[in-house]
Amino acid sequence: MPKTIDIPVPDLTGRRALVTGASDGIGTHVAARLARAGAEVVMPVRDPAKGQAAAERVRERVPHARLDVRALDLSSLASVAELADDLRREGRPLHVLVNNAGVMTPPNRRVSADGWELQLATNHLGHFALTVRLLPLLRAGRAHVTSQVSVAANRGAVRWDDIGWVDGYHPMKAYGSSKIALGLFAMELHRRSVREGWGVRSNLAHPGVSPTNLLSAQPLLGRPRDTAEVRLIRALSRRGILVGTPETAALPAVHAATSPDAQGGRLYGPRGLGHLGGAPAEQALYPPLRSAEDGRRVWELSERLAGVTVAA
Repeated sequence: MPKTIDIPVPDLTGRRALVTGASDGIGTHVAARLARAGAEVVMPVRDPAKGQAAAERVRERVPHARLDVRALDLSSLASVAELADDLRREGRPLHVLVNNAGVMTPPNRRVSADGWELQLATNHLGHFALTVRLLPLLRAGRAHVTSQVSVAANRGAVRWDDIGWVDGYHPMKAYGSSKIALGLFAMELHRRSVREGWGVRSNLAHPGVSPTNLLSAQPLLGRPRDTAEVRLIRALSRRGILVGTPETAALPAVHAATSPDAQGGRLYGPRGLGHLGGAPAEQALYPPLRSAEDGRRVWELSERLAGVTVAA
Protein backbone atom coordinates (compact mmCIF):
# COMPACT_ATOMS: atom_id res chain seq x y z
CA MET A 1 0.00 0.00 0.00
CA PRO A 2 1.20 3.58 -0.62
CA LYS A 3 2.71 5.26 2.41
CA THR A 4 0.70 7.91 4.28
CA ILE A 5 2.89 10.76 5.49
CA ASP A 6 2.07 14.26 6.67
CA ILE A 7 4.00 17.07 8.31
CA PRO A 8 3.08 19.96 10.60
CA VAL A 9 2.50 23.23 8.76
CA PRO A 10 2.23 26.53 10.63
CA ASP A 11 -0.95 28.62 10.51
CA LEU A 12 -0.86 30.56 7.24
CA THR A 13 -4.03 32.56 7.78
CA GLY A 14 -3.62 36.00 6.22
CA ARG A 15 -0.73 34.81 4.04
CA ARG A 16 -0.72 34.78 0.26
CA ALA A 17 1.10 32.04 -1.64
CA LEU A 18 1.75 31.43 -5.33
CA VAL A 19 2.41 27.93 -6.66
CA THR A 20 3.38 27.39 -10.29
CA GLY A 21 2.30 24.16 -11.91
CA ALA A 22 -0.62 23.81 -9.51
CA SER A 23 -3.04 22.43 -12.10
CA ASP A 24 -1.93 18.82 -11.57
CA GLY A 25 0.47 16.46 -9.86
CA ILE A 26 2.71 17.65 -7.07
CA GLY A 27 1.70 21.29 -7.57
CA THR A 28 -1.96 20.58 -6.81
CA HIS A 29 -0.97 18.82 -3.59
CA VAL A 30 1.33 21.70 -2.58
CA ALA A 31 -1.54 24.15 -3.19
CA ALA A 32 -3.96 22.01 -1.19
CA ARG A 33 -1.62 21.70 1.79
CA LEU A 34 -0.98 25.46 1.87
CA ALA A 35 -4.72 26.15 1.57
CA ARG A 36 -5.43 23.70 4.38
CA ALA A 37 -3.11 25.75 6.59
CA GLY A 38 -5.12 28.89 5.80
CA ALA A 39 -3.14 30.52 2.99
CA GLU A 40 -4.78 32.18 0.02
CA VAL A 41 -3.22 30.35 -2.92
CA VAL A 42 -2.69 31.87 -6.35
CA MET A 43 -2.72 29.10 -8.97
CA PRO A 44 -1.34 30.41 -12.28
CA VAL A 45 -2.06 27.89 -15.05
CA ARG A 46 -1.65 27.60 -18.83
CA ASP A 47 -4.99 25.83 -19.34
CA PRO A 48 -7.86 27.69 -17.54
CA ALA A 49 -10.25 24.72 -17.67
CA LYS A 50 -7.60 22.42 -16.21
CA GLY A 51 -6.84 25.03 -13.55
CA GLN A 52 -10.49 25.34 -12.51
CA ALA A 53 -10.79 21.55 -12.35
CA ALA A 54 -7.71 21.42 -10.12
CA ALA A 55 -9.18 24.13 -7.89
CA GLU A 56 -12.37 22.09 -7.52
CA ARG A 57 -10.32 19.03 -6.52
CA VAL A 58 -8.59 21.12 -3.87
CA ARG A 59 -11.93 22.43 -2.57
CA GLU A 60 -13.24 18.87 -2.28
CA ARG A 61 -10.43 18.20 0.21
CA VAL A 62 -10.27 21.70 1.72
CA PRO A 63 -13.79 23.22 1.64
CA HIS A 64 -12.60 26.53 3.09
CA ALA A 65 -9.78 26.88 0.53
CA ARG A 66 -9.20 30.37 -0.83
CA LEU A 67 -7.92 29.91 -4.37
CA ASP A 68 -7.18 32.40 -7.12
CA VAL A 69 -6.75 30.78 -10.56
CA ARG A 70 -4.79 33.00 -12.96
CA ALA A 71 -3.47 32.63 -16.51
CA LEU A 72 0.22 31.88 -17.06
CA ASP A 73 2.26 30.19 -19.76
CA LEU A 74 5.55 29.91 -17.94
CA SER A 75 7.44 29.27 -21.18
CA SER A 76 6.35 32.68 -22.52
CA LEU A 77 8.17 35.71 -21.12
CA ALA A 78 5.29 37.95 -22.25
CA SER A 79 2.82 35.82 -20.26
CA VAL A 80 5.10 35.94 -17.21
CA ALA A 81 5.32 39.73 -17.47
CA GLU A 82 1.53 40.03 -17.79
CA LEU A 83 0.85 38.02 -14.64
CA ALA A 84 3.58 39.78 -12.65
CA ASP A 85 2.36 43.20 -13.77
CA ASP A 86 -1.20 42.34 -12.72
CA LEU A 87 -0.08 41.18 -9.29
CA ARG A 88 2.15 44.20 -8.81
CA ARG A 89 -0.71 46.55 -9.73
CA GLU A 90 -2.83 44.87 -7.06
CA GLY A 91 -0.01 45.58 -4.62
CA ARG A 92 -0.66 42.73 -2.18
CA PRO A 93 2.44 41.19 -0.56
CA LEU A 94 3.40 37.61 -1.38
CA HIS A 95 4.53 35.50 1.56
CA VAL A 96 5.26 32.17 -0.18
CA LEU A 97 6.39 31.42 -3.73
CA VAL A 98 6.85 27.83 -4.86
CA ASN A 99 8.54 27.58 -8.24
CA ASN A 100 7.27 24.10 -9.00
CA ALA A 101 6.15 23.85 -12.65
CA GLY A 102 8.26 22.00 -15.16
CA VAL A 103 8.48 19.95 -18.31
CA MET A 104 10.69 16.91 -18.67
CA THR A 105 12.53 15.28 -21.56
CA PRO A 106 10.62 16.05 -24.75
CA PRO A 107 12.05 13.42 -27.12
CA ASN A 108 12.92 16.05 -29.71
CA ARG A 109 14.17 19.58 -29.15
CA ARG A 110 11.30 22.04 -28.86
CA VAL A 111 11.40 25.79 -28.46
CA SER A 112 9.29 28.35 -26.63
CA ALA A 113 7.52 31.33 -28.16
CA ASP A 114 10.70 33.29 -27.42
CA GLY A 115 12.90 30.77 -29.23
CA TRP A 116 14.50 29.12 -26.18
CA GLU A 117 14.72 25.37 -25.67
CA LEU A 118 11.46 24.45 -23.95
CA GLN A 119 12.90 22.91 -20.76
CA LEU A 120 15.21 25.88 -20.21
CA ALA A 121 12.34 28.30 -20.91
CA THR A 122 9.84 26.60 -18.60
CA ASN A 123 11.93 25.15 -15.81
CA HIS A 124 14.34 28.04 -15.37
CA LEU A 125 13.89 31.24 -17.41
CA GLY A 126 10.17 31.56 -16.68
CA HIS A 127 10.73 31.09 -12.96
CA PHE A 128 13.67 33.50 -12.98
CA ALA A 129 11.62 36.18 -14.73
CA LEU A 130 8.59 35.63 -12.50
CA THR A 131 10.58 35.77 -9.26
CA VAL A 132 12.56 38.86 -10.24
CA ARG A 133 9.45 40.70 -11.47
CA LEU A 134 7.62 39.84 -8.23
CA LEU A 135 10.54 40.81 -6.00
CA PRO A 136 8.83 43.98 -4.64
CA LEU A 137 5.87 41.88 -3.46
CA LEU A 138 8.17 39.17 -2.11
CA ARG A 139 10.19 41.74 -0.20
CA ALA A 140 7.00 43.28 1.19
CA GLY A 141 5.92 39.85 2.44
CA ARG A 142 9.40 38.83 3.64
CA ALA A 143 8.65 35.79 1.55
CA HIS A 144 9.89 32.25 1.55
CA VAL A 145 10.79 31.25 -2.02
CA THR A 146 11.20 27.54 -2.69
CA SER A 147 12.34 26.32 -6.09
CA GLN A 148 11.72 22.71 -7.04
CA VAL A 149 14.77 20.97 -8.46
CA SER A 150 15.26 17.29 -9.21
CA VAL A 151 17.59 14.42 -8.46
CA ALA A 152 18.76 15.10 -12.03
CA ALA A 153 20.48 18.23 -10.67
CA ASN A 154 22.87 16.04 -8.68
CA ARG A 155 25.07 15.55 -11.74
CA GLY A 156 25.94 17.30 -14.97
CA ALA A 157 26.27 21.04 -15.46
CA VAL A 158 24.82 24.04 -17.21
CA ARG A 159 25.89 23.91 -20.83
CA TRP A 160 27.32 27.42 -20.81
CA ASP A 161 28.48 27.46 -24.43
CA ASP A 162 25.11 26.20 -25.74
CA ILE A 163 22.56 26.65 -22.96
CA GLY A 164 19.70 26.10 -25.40
CA TRP A 165 21.04 22.74 -26.62
CA VAL A 166 20.95 23.79 -30.26
CA ASP A 167 23.63 21.23 -31.11
CA GLY A 168 23.39 17.61 -30.01
CA TYR A 169 20.14 17.87 -28.07
CA HIS A 170 19.91 15.22 -25.35
CA PRO A 171 16.53 15.14 -23.54
CA MET A 172 17.76 14.13 -20.06
CA LYS A 173 20.95 16.19 -20.10
CA ALA A 174 19.01 19.26 -21.23
CA TYR A 175 16.49 18.63 -18.43
CA GLY A 176 19.26 18.32 -15.85
CA SER A 177 20.92 21.48 -17.16
CA SER A 178 17.68 23.44 -16.80
CA LYS A 179 17.19 22.23 -13.22
CA ILE A 180 20.80 23.04 -12.32
CA ALA A 181 20.29 26.55 -13.70
CA LEU A 182 17.17 26.93 -11.54
CA GLY A 183 19.02 25.66 -8.47
CA LEU A 184 21.97 28.00 -9.02
CA PHE A 185 19.55 30.91 -9.40
CA ALA A 186 17.76 30.02 -6.16
CA MET A 187 21.05 29.89 -4.24
CA GLU A 188 22.15 33.20 -5.75
CA LEU A 189 18.79 34.75 -4.84
CA HIS A 190 19.40 33.87 -1.21
CA ARG A 191 22.94 35.26 -1.28
CA ARG A 192 21.74 38.53 -2.81
CA SER A 193 18.86 38.76 -0.34
CA VAL A 194 21.25 38.43 2.59
CA ARG A 195 23.71 40.92 1.08
CA GLU A 196 21.11 43.50 0.05
CA GLY A 197 18.78 43.10 3.02
CA TRP A 198 15.76 42.02 0.93
CA GLY A 199 14.34 39.83 3.70
CA VAL A 200 13.57 37.00 1.26
CA ARG A 201 14.52 33.43 2.17
CA SER A 202 15.29 31.29 -0.87
CA ASN A 203 15.86 27.56 -0.72
CA LEU A 204 15.42 24.36 -2.72
CA ALA A 205 13.28 21.26 -2.58
CA HIS A 206 13.23 18.08 -4.58
CA PRO A 207 10.31 15.64 -4.61
CA GLY A 208 12.20 12.38 -4.95
CA VAL A 209 10.48 10.02 -7.36
CA SER A 210 6.70 9.68 -7.67
CA PRO A 211 4.13 8.85 -10.37
CA THR A 212 3.43 12.36 -11.66
CA ASN A 213 2.75 13.30 -15.27
CA LEU A 214 6.31 14.42 -16.09
CA LEU A 215 7.06 11.14 -17.83
CA SER A 216 3.51 10.28 -18.85
CA ALA A 217 2.02 10.55 -22.32
CA GLN A 218 2.09 14.16 -23.51
CA PRO A 219 1.36 14.39 -27.24
CA LEU A 220 2.02 18.13 -27.27
CA LEU A 221 5.60 17.36 -26.24
CA GLY A 222 5.97 14.65 -28.85
CA ARG A 223 5.43 11.77 -26.40
CA PRO A 224 2.37 9.81 -27.56
CA ARG A 225 2.43 7.21 -24.79
CA ASP A 226 3.56 6.74 -21.19
CA THR A 227 7.24 5.93 -20.77
CA ALA A 228 8.37 2.61 -19.35
CA GLU A 229 9.87 4.56 -16.44
CA VAL A 230 6.58 6.07 -15.33
CA ARG A 231 4.81 2.71 -15.58
CA LEU A 232 7.41 1.18 -13.27
CA ILE A 233 7.20 4.15 -10.87
CA ARG A 234 3.42 3.80 -10.66
CA ALA A 235 3.71 0.11 -9.84
CA LEU A 236 6.28 0.74 -7.11
CA SER A 237 4.25 3.62 -5.67
CA ARG A 238 1.08 1.49 -5.46
CA ARG A 239 3.02 -1.06 -3.43
CA GLY A 240 4.71 1.51 -1.19
CA ILE A 241 8.16 0.42 -2.39
CA LEU A 242 10.99 2.99 -2.28
CA VAL A 243 9.30 5.78 -4.24
CA GLY A 244 6.64 8.15 -3.00
CA THR A 245 3.19 9.25 -4.06
CA PRO A 246 2.32 12.69 -5.48
CA GLU A 247 1.04 13.61 -2.00
CA THR A 248 4.28 12.68 -0.22
CA ALA A 249 6.39 14.15 -3.03
CA ALA A 250 4.77 17.54 -2.35
CA LEU A 251 5.88 17.61 1.28
CA PRO A 252 9.54 18.67 0.86
CA ALA A 253 8.45 21.84 -0.95
CA VAL A 254 5.75 22.53 1.65
CA HIS A 255 8.28 22.05 4.45
CA ALA A 256 10.93 24.19 2.74
CA ALA A 257 8.43 26.98 2.06
CA THR A 258 6.70 27.12 5.44
CA SER A 259 8.63 25.52 8.29
CA PRO A 260 10.33 27.89 10.75
CA ASP A 261 13.17 25.36 10.79
CA ALA A 262 13.74 25.45 7.02
CA GLN A 263 16.58 27.82 6.20
CA GLY A 264 17.58 29.75 3.13
CA GLY A 265 20.38 28.40 0.97
CA ARG A 266 19.53 24.77 1.83
CA LEU A 267 18.07 21.76 0.04
CA TYR A 268 15.16 19.68 1.36
CA GLY A 269 14.03 16.33 0.03
CA PRO A 270 12.71 12.90 1.07
CA ARG A 271 14.71 11.20 3.82
CA GLY A 272 14.08 7.65 2.59
CA LEU A 273 16.45 5.24 0.89
CA GLY A 274 18.17 6.99 -1.99
CA HIS A 275 16.08 10.07 -1.18
CA LEU A 276 13.43 8.66 -3.50
CA GLY A 277 10.51 8.91 -1.06
CA GLY A 278 9.61 9.58 2.55
CA ALA A 279 9.21 12.49 4.94
CA PRO A 280 11.17 15.69 4.18
CA ALA A 281 14.57 16.43 5.65
CA GLU A 282 17.52 18.70 4.94
CA GLN A 283 20.04 17.19 2.54
CA ALA A 284 23.51 18.02 1.32
CA LEU A 285 23.42 20.55 -1.47
CA TYR A 286 24.06 18.89 -4.81
CA PRO A 287 27.64 19.48 -6.06
CA PRO A 288 26.60 21.30 -9.28
CA LEU A 289 24.67 23.85 -7.17
CA ARG A 290 27.45 24.80 -4.74
CA SER A 291 29.44 27.33 -6.79
CA ALA A 292 28.73 30.96 -5.92
CA GLU A 293 30.54 31.96 -9.11
CA ASP A 294 28.22 29.77 -11.19
CA GLY A 295 25.27 31.27 -9.33
CA ARG A 296 26.36 34.80 -10.25
CA ARG A 297 27.01 33.67 -13.81
CA VAL A 298 23.59 32.06 -14.27
CA TRP A 299 21.89 35.13 -12.78
CA GLU A 300 23.64 37.52 -15.17
CA LEU A 301 23.05 35.23 -18.15
CA SER A 302 19.37 34.89 -17.25
CA GLU A 303 18.98 38.65 -17.01
CA ARG A 304 20.18 38.90 -20.60
CA LEU A 305 18.11 36.00 -21.92
CA ALA A 306 14.90 37.01 -20.13
CA GLY A 307 15.37 40.76 -20.44
CA VAL A 308 14.63 41.26 -16.74
CA THR A 309 16.75 42.96 -14.09
CA VAL A 310 16.23 43.84 -10.45
CA ALA A 311 15.04 47.42 -10.18
CA ALA A 312 17.50 49.70 -8.41
